Amino acid sequence: MNRILLADDSPQSLRLAEHILATGQNEVVSVTDGATALHRLADFDPDLLVCDVYLPTRNAFELTRFIRAQPRHKRVRVVFAAGPADRFDEQDARNAGADAIIRKPFEATPLLTMVEPLLEAAAAERTQQDDERPMVERDTVRAAVALALESSMSVLIGEVTDRVLLALSQQRVRRTVVREAPNPVE
Repeated sequence: MNRILLADDSPQSLRLAEHILATGQNEVVSVTDGATALHRLADFDPDLLVCDVYLPTRNAFELTRFIRAQPRHKRVRVVFAAGPADRFDEQDARNAGADAIIRKPFEATPLLTMVEPLLEAAAAERTQQDDERPMVERDTVRAAVALALESSMSVLIGEVTDRVLLALSQQRVRRTVVREAPNPVE
């Protein structure tokens, strides 16, 4: 499943983009400012960021530079979304690391045509990253478990010993109380 993070301070733009992008293949999370977008980058781990150019707190340029500087987010594709009246230099956007630029209001066909290849590329990189992770061998896991058990064994032995001694002392007290109880008069 593809993960898309939408960042736009316009509720209408967010609803429209969510409606277009929220297909069976896409999970979409929306935020309304750049600071929240930064937090969601970490916990949502998107494949694609569609970001309003002039987003509050952190704009699209700042977010993209952050993403490009983080090895963890190297596969994230970024689309700058600009309103019809927004003036910005598209070359500056590309220099910041934008993969694509789209004008609002969003239209379904152009938006989907733009994001599909970006999502495919991000998915391919995600798969490659997963394939490049070294496989953990059984012996490595076994050694780690043995070390963990060895380091905690003395604490565990001490706790079990204390509980056994406590149980034995409580049993001894019960026997003493039973022996000293007066015989009922018949």
